Amino acid sequence: MIGTALKSMTVAAGLILAAAATPAQDAAAADAICYNCPPEWADWASQLQAIKAELGLDVPHDNKNSGQTVAQLTAERANPVADVAYYGVSFGIQAAEQGLVEPYRPAGFDDIAEGLKDPDGRWFTIHSGTIGLFVNVEALGGAPVPQRWEDLLDPAYKGMVGYLDPTSAFVGYAGAVAINRAMGGDFTNWQPGIDFFAKLSKNDPIVPKQTSYARVLSGEIPIMIDYDFNAYRAKYKDKGDIAFVIPAEGSLVGMSRPMLKRARRTSLVDEAMQPRRRGQARR
Repeated sequence: MIGTALKSMTVAAGLILAAAATPAQDAAAADAICYNCPPEWADWASQLQAIKAELGLDVPHDNKNSGQTVAQLTAERANPVADVAYYGVSFGIQAAEQGLVEPYRPAGFDDIAEGLKDPDGRWFTIHSGTIGLFVNVEALGGAPVPQRWEDLLDPAYKGMVGYLDPTSAFVGYAGAVAINRAMGGDFTNWQPGIDFFAKLSKNDPIVPKQTSYARVLSGEIPIMIDYDFNAYRAKYKDKGDIAFVIPAEGSLVGMSRPMLKRARRTSLVDEAMQPRRRGQARR
């Protein structure tokens, strides 16, 4: 399954904020709707609290992943509900190409480097993250902290390794891209990554579809292929016994980007672009 998914996914890598579809709660109960803004990812809980304080906008949490967000945008194309959505760049490019979002150039747009934004403002970067190993050291039960992608194939880590579903969650796709490239593949040759995940499947990996920050922090998933900002939040804010490892074979940096469907809440995107808010995503 993962082999087919890797061969069929689009080439871009990153994360995006855009207008979306069905909210996590009744839209009437919220001032603005943001899809894929889960409280346990990139510290959206604190960010949405700050947006409430700064702008007076009540924005409910939403636990969709990138693929689910695009699916919801598609379903509500004729009658959009959400104001913005946040997701991986490959999904953002797909949404833009399908006409699911409207262009918007927020404050600071001109400061974003070329290649990190759509010229018309249909998506743009708000923060970045490095793919690596988010490790709950205590949950390893005495096993060493893995230092290489290849280490994850060791039977010592059987049942300990997790990654989000690459067919649905962008971080899962970005992790698959990082591993494929580290194993010698590229966007025209996915075989090294396919071979790696075939071997990893024998080690009983855990493959959720939704953000699993709390499951790593609790030790349920001792090793997660994830972004650095989630690991650093767990280590420095939640005071967990956490290590973050960039595997020795190499990795990649993914970008988080915003997009807009309805002009009702452009101030929400402007606020997300403020340096203090972009930095908050990495805490």
